[in-house]
Amino acid sequence: MKRILTIVAATVLAAAGCGGSGAGGGSGNRISIATGGTTGVYYVYGGGLAKQLSANIANTQATASVTSASVENIKLLASGKAQIGFSQADTAADAVNGKDTFTSKQPIKAIARIYDNYTHLVVAPGVAATKAADLKGKRVSLGPANSGTQVVARRVLEAAGINPDTDITKQQLSINESVQAAKDGTIDAFFWVGGLPTAGITDLAASKPDMKILDTSDVLGKMQATFGQQYVALDVDMSTYKLPGKIKTVGIANVLLVPDSMSEQLAYDITKTLFEKKAELSAVHPEAKKLDLALGQQVAPVQLHPGAARYFKEKG
Repeated sequence: MKRILTIVAATVLAAAGCGGSGAGGGSGNRISIATGGTTGVYYVYGGGLAKQLSANIANTQATASVTSASVENIKLLASGKAQIGFSQADTAADAVNGKDTFTSKQPIKAIARIYDNYTHLVVAPGVAATKAADLKGKRVSLGPANSGTQVVARRVLEAAGINPDTDITKQQLSINESVQAAKDGTIDAFFWVGGLPTAGITDLAASKPDMKILDTSDVLGKMQATFGQQYVALDVDMSTYKLPGKIKTVGIANVLLVPDSMSEQLAYDITKTLFEKKAELSAVHPEAKKLDLALGQQVAPVQLHPGAARYFKEKG
């Protein structure tokens, strides 16, 4: 069940001096941003974006909502219950192609590619595991249902020769629940696919410094052979979590999505605000520092919304 938490105070601004106009006429724009769990990057980033949209687009009230992330976010966009959604690029690709989790093509367009997600395969203290294949027979959370984390987790395990439905004791926990379960010793490992740093994992590492995050680069080749080059190798300096060493892990891009029915002007205004308030968003979470006009247009196989395309064209 979707849990909604409004984290930005509702603000309706007068049209004068607000830099940009929405498409909602006299009633204004009410924008719900579908994010993720409260200790993940989507939620923090989404809260910052909501504040900037409310402050910089005339007659606009934007709020951020807690969700299970990518899959749920796309379903919320398609149903009209959200107007902006964060998603991993692999889940977005499935959505526009109507495959795997999605039984039909979803009516979405992209605003921008924003930053890359890192696969965190976290092993609880005292658990003997050095690679994904070692999780056979163990208690593992794949992330919440309807999440992009679960899409990647299943693909990592399958590439490692593990059936995620029969070879592990499967759980479907949110990042918050996974962190607590690892602290309590009720799971052996969990997947989390998110930016750096993820607050929940920072908290776990602080309280359980003998936890591990495993290198998953050994399964990358098989994942690429099956699903294409959307999966890439990313380096993680473990000092991010005040842990020793470095690892390589499976990475996947993140995209910001909107319904394909959104007006061109509103999509333009959202894209403009996203890039022109980069400094303010970076102060909320460092992953916003990766906003880049050239990279931002790389959203295939999802199509750019015409409003976003107009903004990128203007910027050359």
